[in-house]
Amino acid sequence: MREIEELKSRLHGAGISFRGMRVLVTGGAGFLGSWICEYLLSDGASVTCVDNFASGLRSNVSHLMQHEGFTLVEHDISEPLGLSQDYDIVMHLASRASPFEFERYPIEILMANTMGTVNALEIARRSEARLLYASTSEVYGDPAPEFVPTPESYNGNVSTTGPRSCYDEAKRAGEAFVMAYRRQYGMDTRIVRIFNTYGPRMRSDDIYGRVVPRFIEQALTGKPITVFGTGEQTRSFTYVTDEVEGILRLAYLEEAEGEVVNIGSNRETRIIELAELVKRLTGSDSEITFHPLPKDDPKRRAPDITKARRLLGWEPKVSLEEGLKRTIAWFEERISRE
Repeated sequence: MREIEELKSRLHGAGISFRGMRVLVTGGAGFLGSWICEYLLSDGASVTCVDNFASGLRSNVSHLMQHEGFTLVEHDISEPLGLSQDYDIVMHLASRASPFEFERYPIEILMANTMGTVNALEIARRSEARLLYASTSEVYGDPAPEFVPTPESYNGNVSTTGPRSCYDEAKRAGEAFVMAYRRQYGMDTRIVRIFNTYGPRMRSDDIYGRVVPRFIEQALTGKPITVFGTGEQTRSFTYVTDEVEGILRLAYLEEAEGEVVNIGSNRETRIIELAELVKRLTGSDSEITFHPLPKDDPKRRAPDITKARRLLGWEPKVSLEEGLKRTIAWFEERISRE
């Protein structure tokens, strides 16, 4: 795959190789997890993918099943998992993440990021492995304007009782578990705070549809493009290969031990601007429609990536327009097969 080879060139150029490593990826059949599994296998690592397919898809990893270094374990990580193998790195990515899932599956989301995090930490502790925890920009809640772009030092403005709390607070609790294990057991841990990521393999269906795949599919099928609120709220959209590169740099580099790092695009984009760009790039005649803004939806979201630049030598390389073109091409191919 061309994008995996491009990613390998960038990481190998920085002296980063996972060859010979044993890596456990929870949520490995999800959008980001499957890209990480595929990259690690291509780089010579052996990979154990743990997923219960609550939101991950078998089709995301079906092409990996014949790889001799790949093992799929169908399991809910919020339940204890006995594995005989030891690992060098444990990457905990398992969690539902779409805002539309928060109302339907709040307990499962809380469990994946609390008990699931403890179970991943215990596997890493038994293996004396490094652990990377996939946190989120949502831990910042709805920051005041003076904290946008948002640095890792910002402690957040989060509702503990609102509809998003099952995700926001669970991720914050997950971070606390990671730091507690680090302090009590001296474990090597890293926390990545992921900002809005998009690209091929992202689900657009039902409650799983995030804004980019939802807009693309609506535009390609002639449906109204549904914008919540006025569309003036902002997000920072990161193409999947850029996000994966940042995550893998954080997982690999010795100097990143114990760190918490934002990985996301430093371009802040209004949602209405995204809708118009998708409409233009798809050549769609879809109408843009406006709907009530969900409760506690953040007004602005953009990372301060100073730390990622300094510590990891990372910054995004794929522009929003180029990333959308690649994603649209993938959706067009998928729709043509249906």
